[in-house]
Amino acid sequence: MPFKYDLRMEYKQKIRYIALCVLLLTIWGTQLIPAMGKVYAHNIYPVIAYCLSSFSRLIPFAIGDLFIALSIAGVLLYPIYARCFQKKKWKRILLNDIEYLLWIYVWFYLAWGLNYSQPNFYQRTSIPYTAYTPDNFQEFVDDYVEKLNASYVDVTTINKDLIRRETVSGYNQISDTLGVHRPFHKSPRVKTMLFTPLISMVGVTGSMGPFFCEFTLNGDLLPSQYPATYAHELAHLLGISSEAEANFYAYQVCTRSQARGIRFCGYFSVLGHVLVNARRLMNEEQYKELFNKIRPEIIELSQKNHKYWMEKYSPLIGDIQDWIYDLYLKGNKIQSGRKNYSEVVGLLISYEAWKKK
Repeated sequence: MPFKYDLRMEYKQKIRYIALCVLLLTIWGTQLIPAMGKVYAHNIYPVIAYCLSSFSRLIPFAIGDLFIALSIAGVLLYPIYARCFQKKKWKRILLNDIEYLLWIYVWFYLAWGLNYSQPNFYQRTSIPYTAYTPDNFQEFVDDYVEKLNASYVDVTTINKDLIRRETVSGYNQISDTLGVHRPFHKSPRVKTMLFTPLISMVGVTGSMGPFFCEFTLNGDLLPSQYPATYAHELAHLLGISSEAEANFYAYQVCTRSQARGIRFCGYFSVLGHVLVNARRLMNEEQYKELFNKIRPEIIELSQKNHKYWMEKYSPLIGDIQDWIYDLYLKGNKIQSGRKNYSEVVGLLISYEAWKKK
């Protein structure tokens, strides 16, 4: 009887290994062949996302956060349990841990991660790339600051229902022309990160939970940051992998809103990226002139927000997280790593140039 049991176990193990190898080859093939990446993003991912998000939205807390925490704990503690209580050999323990991590890898890429292999913004929209020049950058920032100043309103509260309605409406409005899926549900369910205090220590305001296609927001988010962060993370749920593109879509959705507070938050969301690019492309006098054009209330709001997050931030943990996330982005075809966030300005310049033509 034990002999037959061992044979059955060995047979199941072989089937599992074969399935794992097939799935790994499928993932690597999709990453190497652009046409497969496009098929996944356009045709397969929406079905997967609808099914997974339909399940995860039934659960009130972020199950993806819990799953990741338990997986990390399991991978670290399993060797101790298996060696001390099950008397397994170290080779078998190591193979079991590696197999589990490979299944996690497969789940991540099949559930969402293969969106990194889809055509980029310019390819999806047929909007031509417009290179930075002193003239077009100056024209962009002048127009941007004018709209930012005109949109200013004191945002002191978070109306979650209004933000959800306006964001869903905005994505439905831009979907056909700007290469992004429509929301998979009329009322997407956003969740609060389970480990908000820890997440605030690394300066993360939101995330996309790929394993169950749910998006989460930091519970410490300020009212002036909530609308754009909501729209940014929803863009990731809709299959957008690039941080710059997610910033672009959040900007487009929020600045088109009929709600004044949401509209201002859209313009305000890219202020830091605009100033970073301006510091790099302008001389000191030009930069100072640009900075002085921004309403004092907006500068004060930006400074207050920065101080708020720096009081929660841990430089040591934050630097480690930045390093890991930079490697993660570069490993998924985002060559600029964390700098990808500020590349939203290039997308906006290209979009504005395309609109004029």
